[in-house]
Amino acid sequence: MGSADRAGEAGPAAGGCPPGRRSARSGERGVQGGRPPGLDGLLVIDKPSGLTSHDVVARVRRLAGTRRVGHAGTLDPMATGVLVVGLDKATRLLGHLTLTDKEYRATVRLGASSDTGDADGTVVPGAPAAGLGIAAVRAAAAALTGPIQQVPPAVSAIKVGGQRSYQLARRGAPPVLPPRPVTVWSFTVHAVRPAGDRLDADVTVRCSSGTYVRALARDLGEALGVGGYLTMLRRTRAGPYQLSAAHTLDELERARPALPVLPLAEAAAAAFPARQLTEAEARALGHGGRLPGLGEHTGPVAAFGPDGALIALVQEQDGQARPLAVFVP
Repeated sequence: MGSADRAGEAGPAAGGCPPGRRSARSGERGVQGGRPPGLDGLLVIDKPSGLTSHDVVARVRRLAGTRRVGHAGTLDPMATGVLVVGLDKATRLLGHLTLTDKEYRATVRLGASSDTGDADGTVVPGAPAAGLGIAAVRAAAAALTGPIQQVPPAVSAIKVGGQRSYQLARRGAPPVLPPRPVTVWSFTVHAVRPAGDRLDADVTVRCSSGTYVRALARDLGEALGVGGYLTMLRRTRAGPYQLSAAHTLDELERARPALPVLPLAEAAAAAFPARQLTEAEARALGHGGRLPGLGEHTGPVAAFGPDGALIALVQEQDGQARPLAVFVP
């Protein structure tokens, strides 16, 4: 939900400052100290509010003593929760970690709107919403579930004519972005409570990659005729990676140099279907060769050697399994 909420901007290069926001700690870069061994893997981090995803990457670079750090699935500064960070060889996984199924807890304030879709933007009053009942809010949320066409926020990283949408918005010329297909599996309204003449709705969302929770808040408010924006967003799951397994930056600071890295093979096994290789197959694939396809999966498959080591991610095409990323030697 990118941007703070976009569920899909992934990859090792996705460390730039999110749409329209300034880095809170952009000077914290560089590597201090030696690199502890065995850091090829993922860190599941509980991102705090106030930091960009890039800020978190910069902190992890310092803690881990390596510059090969990236993240999958951007969170805006206001948002908190699960941010998946890859170290060293695991950065090659990030571009394939689509993490299509994500879950969020959020609070939507009804009765006003924001130019960014969240509380970090300029808030504009809407119609009074305190009189809305939970049944009406739930009905409007239900209409925003399933496969839908969603218009991304103008303050987003989508490129328009070679420029980021948020750059155009900063110059006072926000583009009108075309709708995109996304899937919202559930948009559950748990409770509502008055906030002056406005109404706060506590919700959970389970959605696909590419969905903007900010846009769901906006569209919920528009459907009810009062306006809406996010005042809280917390990602509780990204693919198989749960908030219960996440570590705060303070915890990582105390744990160094023994960071709680999810080893490369375990990370791949959690996120992709597995294929077991013979010694000969592992050797061939490790040198960039192709294997006969099994026709079992259309997406990336993690190929493991007889000793359990991750050899490569492979993709089946034209009856062959070709390597997407090789992790040995």
